[in-house]
Amino acid sequence: MYKRQVLLLITILSFTTLNSPEGLNVKDDAPNFTAIDQNGKTVTLKELLKSGSLVMVFYRGEWCPYCNKQLMDLEDSLTLITNKGASIIAVSPEKQQNIAKTIQKIKATYSVLSDDSLKIMSAYKVAFELDAKTTEKYKNWGINLQEMNGSNGNNLPVPAVYIINKEGKITYRYFDINYKKRVSVSEILTQL
Repeated sequence: MYKRQVLLLITILSFTTLNSPEGLNVKDDAPNFTAIDQNGKTVTLKELLKSGSLVMVFYRGEWCPYCNKQLMDLEDSLTLITNKGASIIAVSPEKQQNIAKTIQKIKATYSVLSDDSLKIMSAYKVAFELDAKTTEKYKNWGINLQEMNGSNGNNLPVPAVYIINKEGKITYRYFDINYKKRVSVSEILTQL
C-alpha cells in the first residue's frame, strides 16, 4: 500500500513537472518571431534588435489587474528604458479586440502583440493550459478565456520578462509561476 502511494505521488510530480513551463534561460538564443501589433504593424524580433536591446513582457490578459499594473508601470517608465537604448513589447494570448482593451486601460505606446496560435509563447516556453477546475473558477468570476483568447483557448503565459541584447541573446530572465509577483521597473533598468 505505502509503495503504491509513493509511486502515485512520484508519477503525479513527474507529470506536473513535464507539463509545467520552464521558460528560456539567460545566454539562450531568443527565438525570432513575426506578429502584428495593436497598430497593424508587422513586428519581428530581428528588426527590433537593430535599434537596441528589447524588454519582452508576457502577460495574461486585459482582465488581469496584476498585468495591467505592470504594463502601466512600464509605460510610465518608458523614457527611462528607451534612454538605456532599449524598447519594450508585450505579448498576450488574447484576441486583437481584447488587446485594444488593454491599450485603452494602460495607454501603451509600445507594441502589444496578440500571439496567434501561441507561436511566441511556445517558442519562449512560457505557455501553459489552465486545468478545467481553474478555468471554471475563472468563468464564475466573469473571465471566459475561450471568448477572450479565441483559438488560443485556456492557455496563458507565465508572466515572464526577458531582456534580449542586440545579438539576440537573453541577458536577463524573470520567470515566476505566481502571477501576483512581478519584476520591478527598477530591476529591469538595473539589468539594461
